[in-house]
Amino acid sequence: MFALTGKAAIVTGASSGIGRATAKLFAEQGARLVVAARRQAELDALVAEIEAAGGSATALAGDVRDEAHAKALVELAAERFGGLDVAFNNAGAVGAMVPVPDMTPATWQETIDTNLTSAYLGARHQIPAMLARGGGSLIFTSSFVGYTAGMPGMAAYAAAKAGLIGLTQVLAAEYGPKGLRVNALLPGGTDTPGATTTTPQARAFVEAIHALKRMARPEEIARSALYLASDASSFTTGTALFADGGISINRT
Repeated sequence: MFALTGKAAIVTGASSGIGRATAKLFAEQGARLVVAARRQAELDALVAEIEAAGGSATALAGDVRDEAHAKALVELAAERFGGLDVAFNNAGAVGAMVPVPDMTPATWQETIDTNLTSAYLGARHQIPAMLARGGGSLIFTSSFVGYTAGMPGMAAYAAAKAGLIGLTQVLAAEYGPKGLRVNALLPGGTDTPGATTTTPQARAFVEAIHALKRMARPEEIARSALYLASDASSFTTGTALFADGGISINRT
């Protein structure tokens, strides 16, 4: 039920963290991967690891804010694997954490472009390719920030991630009749390379605000992405799926 055998998938933000773990898991379940991020060396290492385990993957480095890159990823999937069935638009960044009066328009726009406009650009090219295959699964990485919680200094990030949920709902309604499912995945704090650079005090705070009193491993979030990508979620669309360790409901 969770198998992706023969499916062609794009995973962005695949050089580390959630994206990397998801790409590996998708490959283990039989998907053929186009992996993307800005760092070519890390992508090449990921492709080598997937192929050494018997999977199939190819990499294309680039910036998700660049529409030409979004188009090229879909073209590469078609060239290498005959089309596209799954897209996990996972790349994003918190951006500068400053109060709105101190945030320049350029800083605001950079965060919006990285987290929201990039998803629109990806979907713009991914949707026609999926419809050509009779449908598929389109996934965006959103956040509890801007949905169930407001974090000081994160206005642009919250606005972008909340926007992804609106985008998810509209696309799900538009393309459901054509067999395309669209969902947003909302992780909690995740133990990625970026997260491990915070101070022990900051990490302890982040762990404590989860109901599970810990951060997620990237592989745990990847399993939720696999659910949304696979036929296990065949009647799931337009959702904001929490994989947040209870951070949205915790008050202790």
